Amino acid sequence: MDWDKLRIFHTVAERGSFTHAGDVLAMSQSAVSRQIRALEEELNVTLFDRHARGLTLTQEGELLFRTAEDVVYRIRRTEKQLLEGLETPQGELKVTTTLSFGTTWLTQNIREFVETYPDIEVQLLLTDQDMDLTKREADIAIRFHPPEHADLIQRPMMTIRQYIYASNEYLARRGVPRSVDDLDHHNLIIYGAQNLAPIRDINWITQVGRSGPPRKPFIRINNLFGVLQAVKAGLGLAALPEYLVRGTANVVRVLEGVSSPPSRAYLVYHESDRSTKRIIAFRDYLVRKISEAEF
Repeated sequence: MDWDKLRIFHTVAERGSFTHAGDVLAMSQSAVSRQIRALEEELNVTLFDRHARGLTLTQEGELLFRTAEDVVYRIRRTEKQLLEGLETPQGELKVTTTLSFGTTWLTQNIREFVETYPDIEVQLLLTDQDMDLTKREADIAIRFHPPEHADLIQRPMMTIRQYIYASNEYLARRGVPRSVDDLDHHNLIIYGAQNLAPIRDINWITQVGRSGPPRKPFIRINNLFGVLQAVKAGLGLAALPEYLVRGTANVVRVLEGVSSPPSRAYLVYHESDRSTKRIIAFRDYLVRKISEAEF
């Protein structure tokens, strides 16, 4: 099978149209279309269903795309390995972590790494949903729960606890809670989609000190940075990690002796990358920065 045609087919399947694929490949729409038609004639199959809104893969096209995806991945992986043979760590490094950790601690502490390794192209992918490292959606992850996939290396990093915070304005209006029982009479701001929470037991504030049903929240927000903004706005009390609140004006900790169960953070990357220089460089840098920090 002609590799050049297979490469063009893979790009068309990814982009969904001859025009968009041509933009990526620096080819005209008609040239891309001719190459796909020639490949279909060689294989004696129809690879795409053509319609007004674009292209969709046929069953035969899906089969070929899975094979092409594997070939493209292996070639890109080989390119990375060849680059890693050079003395200086270089190449793209996609780092994923939660919105709250990424937008605060990580962005505040990554400048030295970027300046030290200018040939590493760092891309931060911040989301509370786990990106699939086995499918190469990212190269390395900082997660607040252990990974479940056997092919992933997990290095324990730091232990995180959450504490209860409120704004001075809210406490002046509603009073300061003196015990966990007082939480029954306060507005509680909690994380939304529990099944997608980046930290286990993230909404422990609704259950702490209770043996019965959990407390009813005042409002749910689907990321911790948004929860912090709601606390600053005086909506109520919330459980937050200290690294997120640090330096925030007019937000104070209440119930000093109360905290969440400990949650471990992990540095996660694929087993096949254990010798990759840019992964090693980022891992060692992160270990050093975390050892210097307080959590």
